Order: sequence, then structure tokens, then C-alpha cells
Amino acid sequence: MRHTKAVAAALLSCCLFGATALAQNKAVKIGVLDDMSGPYAENTGPGDVAAVKFAIADFGGSVLGKPIELVSADFQSKVDVGVGIARRWYDNEDVDLIVGIPNSAIALALVKVAEEKNRIVMPTAAATSELTGKSCGSHSIHWIYDTYSLGKTIVNALAKQGGDTWFFITVDYAFGLAVEADATKFIKAAGGKVLGSVRHPLNSADFSSYVLQAQASKAKGLMFANGGNDIINGVKQAAEFGLVKQGMRISAPLMQFPDVHGVGLKVAQGLLMASPFYWDMNPEARAFTDRFTKEMGRPPSFIQAGTYGAVLHYLKAVKAAGTDEAKAVLAEMKKLPINDFMTKDGNVRADGRVIRDMYLMQVKTPEEAKSAWDLAKIIATVPGKEAFRPLDEGGCPLVAKK
Repeated sequence: MRHTKAVAAALLSCCLFGATALAQNKAVKIGVLDDMSGPYAENTGPGDVAAVKFAIADFGGSVLGKPIELVSADFQSKVDVGVGIARRWYDNEDVDLIVGIPNSAIALALVKVAEEKNRIVMPTAAATSELTGKSCGSHSIHWIYDTYSLGKTIVNALAKQGGDTWFFITVDYAFGLAVEADATKFIKAAGGKVLGSVRHPLNSADFSSYVLQAQASKAKGLMFANGGNDIINGVKQAAEFGLVKQGMRISAPLMQFPDVHGVGLKVAQGLLMASPFYWDMNPEARAFTDRFTKEMGRPPSFIQAGTYGAVLHYLKAVKAAGTDEAKAVLAEMKKLPINDFMTKDGNVRADGRVIRDMYLMQVKTPEEAKSAWDLAKIIATVPGKEAFRPLDEGGCPLVAKK
């Protein structure tokens, strides 16, 4: 009898605690964890915050009778800082979803944290393909792009133009290493060779020694496996040393439109880019761009455009699930098709990879540009099923279990 009463009391306590916790969670809360002031801020950071605000407003500002709230923070390009903020948000501030995260090392760590806390993480800015490979997680969706799709699009295009020898200038952390590793696979598959590579620290100002090593290698192609300010500085210095005039083809898979603008068309003209979005690709994209430009003073990067779509899809899934409980929402996100100004008939795969078309783009010449942000043209479309790694090749444990 005493045992029965004890069990009943424990169950009552549990239910009361659960009801209290539910009562305290009076909002659906989205966290933008981003680079607000460092090398990736122009392509992510404040622009990601603006994109999330637009998505919340377009959804109506509430879901399931609860307001949709936004919090944001700068992780200062430090893994421990980023993970600490995410844990605090999940544990103490009832954040349901974290987006942004333009740092692959932090994103890989948060995949585990989200699963542990039964919350959702969508690294809209992180690039490493390991997020849907061996390091995939049940509570993570890799929304926009990855190092596999970028590398495949660029390498295959240049291989057709005779690019059979390569040199890498690589930022020395998870993202850069993943770009180099994925691109190397495609280079070898096309019958090419990697003649060398060098590593540089994040947010480098001086690329002269790295560029000189690339020049000395006599490679036909130089790939900058980095992003943000590092791309701008590296490409500019490669031009100063005359590498393009000497016949070397330069590529930067993660180059985005703000980067091209920062480099300038005189230097960047002819560079190949891989992107899932261009601000002028359709009427809906132009309308979003006009809105974004009014707020931020320039068109969005593909990460900022994709972050808008990610949040909108999440909110649709919350509504469809009838709850903001993570597992139920994730199940709906994988059921619902993705259709917005950037993605048509996309879907979330079992490993968390979003499948969408990618575009091979070429930077325009100064003579071709009709305005300050008329920077590139789409020269080929790579269907999503061809652009991204096949489901059975990534080594994702979630797929293996099935």
C-alpha cells in the first residue's frame, strides 16, 4: 500500500512539474547564433537576423496561439563561446530552434547538444558535409548547401575546361578541411591531381606567402577553401601577384555576392561560383531582395536568403504538428515539400540533407554589369539529386539504422 501511494505521489509530482514547465513555455523561440562582427558577418550575422524577422512577420507573428520570439548572439568565432550560448538558450531560455552558425566546428558540436536537449538545430550557414555524414544527428537539418555540392559543381566545371592540376589555400578548421577533402575527391575522379596545399588561420590579412606557394606549384587551378573576408583578401592578393594573367584559374566555392562586391568585378571577373540562389533569379527573389535591401542596404547572400526559407519551413511544420515538441516538428519538416523563392520542390532527406538545385555561376565583367550588384550570371543548373552526395555514401548512422 505504501509503495502504491509512493508511486502515485511520484506520478503526481511529475505531472505537476511537466504542467509547470509547459505553462512557462509560452512562446515558440528561435535563436540566431551567428558571426555578428567577424569575417563572416557580411554573409550571415545581422542579415540572418533580418531574414528571420521577415519570416516571423510573414508567418503572422504567432503559431499555435503562441507568439514567435527571436533572440540572437555573436559567438565571436569561438567554439566554446558558441556551444555555451546554445546550451544556455536550450536549458534556461526555452529556445526551440537555433539557426545560422557559420562555423563548422560549432555546428558539429551543436548537433549533439540539440539531440541531448530534444531541441532543433539548423546550421544554415555551416558548410561541412559531415553534418549529414558520419556526424549527422536526429535533431539537425542541414538546410542550404555543403562542401560536397560546392566542390562538385566547381571542380566538374573546371575539369571540362582542362583544369587537371590544383593547389589549395585552406582555412585551418573543420570547414576549410572539408572543402579541400570533398573537392579532392572530385579532382581525382576527373583524372586530375592536387599538387599541393597550405593552411592559414581564420581571418588572415596577408596571403602573400600562400599565393607564392600556389604560383610556384604551376597548378592550373587555385582553390580558396575559405570564406568571407578570407576570400576577399586571398583573391585580391592572387590578382596582385598576377596569377590569373599567368593562366591560373581561381575558384572559391563559398564566394557569395557580398564577397564579389568586396573584391570588385575588375579583379573577380570570370570566377566560377556555386550557389543555390541569386537575388535576380525570379520575381519572388527580386521582391525579397528589394525588401532585404531596404533593411540592410544591399542584396542578401544565399545564406541569408536560405535562412528565411528555413525558418518559414520550420514554422509551417510546427503548425502542421500541432506542437513545438522537437521530434514531432522534425517529422513534419521531413514530410512537407519545400517551396519558396529560392527552392522549388525541395525536400528534407533522412540524413537531414535538404535537396535542392544548385547553380554554376560566373562573375560578370565590368562591361556586362548593369548595376552595382549585377555581379554574376547563371551558366548551368545542377539538379539537386546530382549536386548532393547520395544518401548511401555519407555514412550517416541514421540511414545505417534504417
